[in-house]
Amino acid sequence: MAKALTIAGSDSGGGAGIQADLKTFMAFGVYGASAITAITAQNTLGVRGVELVAPEMVVAQIEAVLDDIGADAIKTGMLGTAAIIEAVTRTLERYGVTRLVVDPVMVAKSGDRLLAEEAVAALRDRLLPRALVVTPNLPEASVLLGRRVERETEMPAAARDLHALGARYVLLKGGHLPGDPVDLLFDGRQMIELRAPRIATPHTHGTGCTYAAAIAALLARGVEVEAAVRAARDYLHGAIAHARAIGRGHSPVNHLYRGLPAQPSLD
Repeated sequence: MAKALTIAGSDSGGGAGIQADLKTFMAFGVYGASAITAITAQNTLGVRGVELVAPEMVVAQIEAVLDDIGADAIKTGMLGTAAIIEAVTRTLERYGVTRLVVDPVMVAKSGDRLLAEEAVAALRDRLLPRALVVTPNLPEASVLLGRRVERETEMPAAARDLHALGARYVLLKGGHLPGDPVDLLFDGRQMIELRAPRIATPHTHGTGCTYAAAIAALLARGVEVEAAVRAARDYLHGAIAHARAIGRGHSPVNHLYRGLPAQPSLD
């Protein structure tokens, strides 16, 4: 059975973070394990509190999973601080991880900050160069590049500059733009444009986590990057289309809208 590990924060509301990742892994028939970097008290209305996990404990979780269960792909989400980023990066280097999806989580859907400002350099300079795929949205790309990326015409240059930071593939997400969303996938040579109709719904909590987790799940199953990104985007589009109100704010997408896949025997 394919296996994936998520290294991210916990969302008590169940819509983003490790909860979204594990639901997504399950939707693709992939066994999911987790290393928690932070505990957040949040719901569909916002983040009420954050408590970070000590870097040593984050590393211990990763080691416990990789020493026994293993992981065919790993996805990182909320990392919180430079110390956690450094500890995670060193551990992934030690284990020779190659199928790594980095979702550079910085701000929650509600606007609450999830990455310390001083940690941006560590994310950009230490973790990104290890990524097979990095999945920033436009605000995250702006922070990583130190300049505003706010228009579709600015996206190709931003994708190229993000690629120069070291990731093998850049998936620059344009969901913050008006009109139908467009994403760019760039591998250093080919710029692939991905478009889809915008779905009119406020229920989009956890979309970034879900997108990156779907890519990781497909990579864990041996799918090539471009095909994994396309399939993950289709899955996310359906999950948004089938979202329902769970709370009084931005409710999560429907991770299991397709039902559960047939599971191979674990005997």
